[in-house]
Amino acid sequence: MKVSIQDIQKLRKMTGAGLTDCKKALVESEGNMDKAIELVRERGLAIAAKRSDRATSNGCILVKKVPGFAAMVGVKCETDFVAAGKDFIAMVQEILDGAIANHCKSLDEVKQLKLSNGDTAELAVKHRSGITGEHMDLDGYNFIEGDHVSVYDHMNKHLLATMVQLNEENEEAGHKLAMQVAAMNPVALDEAHVSQETKTKELEIAVQKTKEEQVQKAVTNALKKAGYNLYIAESEEHLNEGILKKEITEADADEIRKIKKEVAEQKAAHLPEQMIQNIAKGRMNKFYKENCLVDQEFQFADGDKVSVSDWLKKQGEGLKIVDFRRFTLLAE
Repeated sequence: MKVSIQDIQKLRKMTGAGLTDCKKALVESEGNMDKAIELVRERGLAIAAKRSDRATSNGCILVKKVPGFAAMVGVKCETDFVAAGKDFIAMVQEILDGAIANHCKSLDEVKQLKLSNGDTAELAVKHRSGITGEHMDLDGYNFIEGDHVSVYDHMNKHLLATMVQLNEENEEAGHKLAMQVAAMNPVALDEAHVSQETKTKELEIAVQKTKEEQVQKAVTNALKKAGYNLYIAESEEHLNEGILKKEITEADADEIRKIKKEVAEQKAAHLPEQMIQNIAKGRMNKFYKENCLVDQEFQFADGDKVSVSDWLKKQGEGLKIVDFRRFTLLAE
C-alpha cells in the first residue's frame, strides 16, 4: 500500500518517530492513523525494554520557579547527542511544568503526571527511549516550597542545577548562593543539618586516618633511625628495585620488613585514645567547614576570603539561607 508523505509527516509530528518507522507503521496499518500510532508506540516500548540495562551518563536537568514553589527535574540518557535534542528537552520541560503546576512532592508523583498526549511522564520517557534507541531514566526530582527561591542552571547546559531559598527577597544574593552550591557541592546547610549517619561515617574515617598516620609516622622514624632509604623502604616494589640495583641486600630488605611490621604493630597497640580523638575532632571541624554551606569559603566575594555566613551578614541584616537543593549529571 502507498502512503502519502503528508501522512508520514503527520505521524512523525504526533509521535516523534523517524520517517522510516512512520512509513512502515502506516503501511502495516493500511493508512489507519490511530493504529499506526499504536504500532509506533508498541515498537518503541519494546526497544526501550531491550535497552533497560544500558548505562545513562548523559541527560537533561531543568529547573524552574513560580511564586511559592520551585522544582528541578532530571531525565538521563546515554549520549550528549540525544540529550541536546529539541524533542528530548521539550519532553523534560513539559514534565517539569507539570510538576510545578501540581506542586509534586515526590518523584513517584512526577512519574504519574499526565502529559499533553495522554501519557504519564514515566511512559513518555519510555516512548522517547524507543524512538531514540537509547535507555532513559526519569530519576531526578527536587523541590522547595515557599518564596524567595533563586534557581540556577549552570552555564545553561542542563547538566547541573541548584535552588536556594532565603528568608527574605534578595535575588542578587540568592543567585550568587545558587552558584556557590553548584561550585562547592555542600552536603548540608550547617553542622546541625548534617545527618547522624554522615557524622558517624566521617568520624570513623577521621579516626582511622589519624591512627594510620600515627602508625606510619612511628614506622618512618624507626626506618630513619636505622639508616634506611625511605623511598626504597616504601613498598615491596621499591625493595625489589633496590635489590636489583644493589642499593640494598636481601638481608636489608628482610630487616626493613621486620621494622615496618614490628613497629606498626607496637604503635597500633599503644595509640593514646585521647590524642586520636582530639585530632579526629579537628578533622571533623575541617569537614564541616568544607561541606556545610554556611561555613564554606564564599567563592564569589570579589577576592575577599570570607565564609558564606559572614558574606551573608554584609548583604542584609538578618538575611539567612532557609534551604537549598542540588542535582547534577556530571561526574564529581
